[in-house]
Amino acid sequence: MALRHAVLAALLDGEYSGYQLAKAFDVGVANFWHALPQQLYAELARLEKEGLVAGRQVVQESRPNKRLFHVTDAGRAELEKFAEAAAKPSFIRDDLLVKVQAADRIGTGPVIGQLEERALAAEAKIELLGKLLGQLRGDADEEEYLRRGERIGPYLTCLRGLSFEQEHRDWCLRIAAVLRERQVTRADH
Repeated sequence: MALRHAVLAALLDGEYSGYQLAKAFDVGVANFWHALPQQLYAELARLEKEGLVAGRQVVQESRPNKRLFHVTDAGRAELEKFAEAAAKPSFIRDDLLVKVQAADRIGTGPVIGQLEERALAAEAKIELLGKLLGQLRGDADEEEYLRRGERIGPYLTCLRGLSFEQEHRDWCLRIAAVLRERQVTRADH
């Protein structure tokens, strides 16, 4: 998947400025695709040049003017073509895993600290995703929303993000405990 598809998918919910798109990425799209604001602005310019999004200027009195972007018919066709293509398997690429792999040959203190920091960050993200799921579903309970919710895609990707963060938090805490226990065991021998 290219950033272009993540941007097009995010713009399906309406018109966004580059700033609003970056905020939408931080809250929802970041569950499955990370991008810096500079990357988003550059991608919007490319997509507009290719006719996959269209932008319009909005004049603001007390602030600088802004451009709002929306997906064009060509952009929707691009997303449909992307949706039909076979998905590549996902993979993990994480520097912390390299550190854990080497943990029994290096000092484990810093690795344990980083695992615990990651667990705290995951916990904060779990809280944020829980709030977002609640906002998306409104007054409906989850099963009702899953059956009849109007825009289900963002909800489903948010569920995946929540599941990932919960599993990541649990793994980090478990591995930190294992490494800490091994430190104690080695010190006793």
